[in-house]
Amino acid sequence: MYKKLFFFSFLITHLIFAQTTMTNIISDAVYYDGYAAMVSNPVPAGLTRLTNARYTRKLTDAELDAFKAKIAMRVTIAPLCDNYDRLGEVFLTMVPKNQSTYTINDPNVKRIEVGRYITPFMNKNRTPSEVPYTYNVSNLYNIFHDTALRSMYDLYMELDVFGVPYAAQTQVAGCANRIDVFSGTLTFFSTDTGATPTDSNTIIPILSYSTLNNYNNTDVTGETVRIVTFNLPNPVTDARFFVISTPHGANSGGEEYIRRQNYTYIDDVQVLTYTPGGISCEPYRVYNTQGNGIYGATPKTFADWTSWNNWCPGNSVPIREFTLPNLTAGNHTLKHTIPTAVFNQQQGYVMLSVYMQGKSNTTLNIKEIKTVDVNIYPNPTADLVNIKSKVDVSSISLFNIEGRKLSETYKENSIDLSPYTTGVYFLHIVLKDGTTFKHKIIKK
Repeated sequence: MYKKLFFFSFLITHLIFAQTTMTNIISDAVYYDGYAAMVSNPVPAGLTRLTNARYTRKLTDAELDAFKAKIAMRVTIAPLCDNYDRLGEVFLTMVPKNQSTYTINDPNVKRIEVGRYITPFMNKNRTPSEVPYTYNVSNLYNIFHDTALRSMYDLYMELDVFGVPYAAQTQVAGCANRIDVFSGTLTFFSTDTGATPTDSNTIIPILSYSTLNNYNNTDVTGETVRIVTFNLPNPVTDARFFVISTPHGANSGGEEYIRRQNYTYIDDVQVLTYTPGGISCEPYRVYNTQGNGIYGATPKTFADWTSWNNWCPGNSVPIREFTLPNLTAGNHTLKHTIPTAVFNQQQGYVMLSVYMQGKSNTTLNIKEIKTVDVNIYPNPTADLVNIKSKVDVSSISLFNIEGRKLSETYKENSIDLSPYTTGVYFLHIVLKDGTTFKHKIIKK
């Protein structure tokens, strides 16, 4: 962790003292109670308030042209009247060209999440009075400079921080009856020094801050599956996928406190496996100026932290990556699953974002994305496996571990494994909208 902090500190310092372009997008914007009706307070010049928790600003052509190939993004959050840990995000938003305004749910708008962070427990009357988060987002260079994309879309940056003031109104001096929760600043630094620009010209927003759980997405404990299909009109090389996820649920046995393995598949091939957390939160203790049950009164060991924490209040969320050398034209399926997730007492959720960049022989394009949540249960099973989906099932094929087809059903939502011996099997499932995917089943 200390190496990571040093790297980001070095990156910012290096950018500032090299031949650097600094682009300030949002400065000290005040955020308000996320549950309250939209406030009518004045909005800083150049910004639009989309909600109490989110501001947006259009990037000018001059700003886009000025970005250099190595880009650092810095978010700075200061506490006002929220003293709890909250989620915040940065989005790059693509709005149809010359559409002068948009709403947060505008169906014509496309977003990719380019950064996520967790606010610390902060008392506005104590120091330090702000917390910085820094990200290497050099991959955005190709998006900022793509003239074909910019002829179709205006590019905006959105800075979001959701907060509520109710605890601070009684716990923090000077916060009685106030509903302002945080202030936020978003700044980019870029340089060509030491940069190795790529020639990506394709971007696919796959999931943008999408909620995943097993009580209103997939219903059954042990089966948390998100499936997304996306279309490539032409082959893509060096396809880089960017994944951001965080589990939440502060109830007893909640997902915040239990580390679980995540699996990501592309076209049924496992491409990413990770367990959130696994770091010490001690470097961020300094920002947690409000007493809280996460940090406690004394430092914890590395083993203490890594035994349970999925993320640290005061830290940025990792942006995970994987690269596929070649993707063919046509439909592809991304599947993200957390098999052991419980969501105890039907509480909690995982927030998941995924986007892809790569190189194609056509200009950068954005296609419609189809998302379906599928419940496959029980697993393990003694006999029947059931498939539950908002899209009807076209067929289910059962294969053994050697790849031999054992049985197949059509227009049925279940398949029977009772005739087969104990072991591992694979289902090949085809939905009526054309979505196809495989899923491992254990016969007990």
